[in-house]
Amino acid sequence: MPETVPKDKLADYIDQDTPPSDWLKIEQERIDAFADATLDHQFIHVDKEKAAQTPFGTTIAHGYLTLSLLPYLTGQCGVIPEGVAMAINYGSNKVRFLQPVKVGSEVRAHVKLKQIDEKRPGQILATSEVTVEIKDEDKPALVAETLALYFVQ
Repeated sequence: MPETVPKDKLADYIDQDTPPSDWLKIEQERIDAFADATLDHQFIHVDKEKAAQTPFGTTIAHGYLTLSLLPYLTGQCGVIPEGVAMAINYGSNKVRFLQPVKVGSEVRAHVKLKQIDEKRPGQILATSEVTVEIKDEDKPALVAETLALYFVQ
């Protein structure tokens, strides 16, 4: 769970490291389901034999699959204001896919709060840097600057 803090204390967490999410294993079944949902059946994702002939040696998750896991992963870490009635994805300013996630790999997220803005009374826009780490790899899968809008009671 993210740490819950009073909204007037959120600024204290800007650029501070917080504990990461739990590890999530990326199985072929998840990759196949994402391929079906998005109609993206490129062989590198779904054909084990052909993918084995590539420099990766196996199938890899879609970059957008990894990105789509951010709500789940970031829901376990970072900080949020007290009294959140609802949170919505407000978009991303920047996303970079730095390394493919091979089938069977485990990933987790690190969230660093970068900016907060009160859009309206009771609406807080949080800009965060999210890094998705791959277990036992030096380079992360992705780095994104994400926006979340919190509706606070």
